[in-house]
Amino acid sequence: MTQINAIDTGHEELIHDAQLDYYGIRLATCSSDKSIKIFDVSNNQQRLIAELKGHEGPVWQLSWSHPTFGSLLASCSYDRKVLIWKETPSTGLPSQNSTSGGTQYSSIYEYDRHTSSVNTVSWAPYEYGLMLACGSSDGSISIISSTGDGRWTTKKIPDCHPPGVNALSWAPAVLPQASDDAGVQGSTGEPVKRFVSGGCDCLIRIWKEQDDGWVEEAHLDQHNDWVRDVAWAPTFSFNKDKIASCSQDGHVYVFTRDTRSSLNWEFTQIGTHFNDVWSVSWALTGDILAVAASDKVSLWKLGLDGKYQCLTTPHASSTSVESPSANSTMESTTGGEAGNIPLMAS
Repeated sequence: MTQINAIDTGHEELIHDAQLDYYGIRLATCSSDKSIKIFDVSNNQQRLIAELKGHEGPVWQLSWSHPTFGSLLASCSYDRKVLIWKETPSTGLPSQNSTSGGTQYSSIYEYDRHTSSVNTVSWAPYEYGLMLACGSSDGSISIISSTGDGRWTTKKIPDCHPPGVNALSWAPAVLPQASDDAGVQGSTGEPVKRFVSGGCDCLIRIWKEQDDGWVEEAHLDQHNDWVRDVAWAPTFSFNKDKIASCSQDGHVYVFTRDTRSSLNWEFTQIGTHFNDVWSVSWALTGDILAVAASDKVSLWKLGLDGKYQCLTTPHASSTSVESPSANSTMESTTGGEAGNIPLMAS
């Protein structure tokens, strides 16, 4: 049975993203009001523990790091910046980035080398080290990595999607014994780093690290309008990679490839047509796909007949739940309902 709890975040403007941490006990939200809020949602409660203020424009997206590296949160904004926040010992006194006696978060790094809105940010699998990627309306993607001594190195991939980057997602780290001659394993026996991106050029592009740089490995052109979101399935099973995508054209696809024998991607359409589809997200098991459209969130699973079946529609809303586009502006009305978000659990 699906349980839906509404959370009043207290945001004054539209909510653009909401992310649970690895353990599912902390929820981070961001809004056009330029703020980020963190809630303790353990034991069916909802308690505000921190409010982060550091961006100078709408905050589009958030990403939690793996707990191996502590409680780190990355955020990206229309102000062309990426901020990395870290939980620090509380002084017991209220501050700009904590509630009264609450958890303290401090900004430990600021990346400001993009020339337009930064629309998407995502931490890499922990096996790759402390590393994140971000994509911008300037068409480029940046890779930001920790050196382990408090410093950060950056690499920019120019002209990834010249009209603008809307979304990106990392591939899971594939163990050497699961790899093969299809290129999943590098010559050193370590997994090759990969991620997928989608943009306003209507394309999905797959990137891999090679010779201390990043190259395009493949591109997928099934969509005929802006690609709004992409999601690489977080688990590697049955020797198959899976990538889900959604587009302004109203279509949702799942792309698969057999890593043992092919670099070619096959695709399956999910459903028929969605109204204003904005986001796709895999369950941690990689077998259930959530699709968020303007009027509902639906769950899909691959059936024995090789087609994806709709399991349920756990939430319906008259309010659009949207993400930023590469051409987002300060006056944009994209986003979810101001102040409230549903939290679903089964």
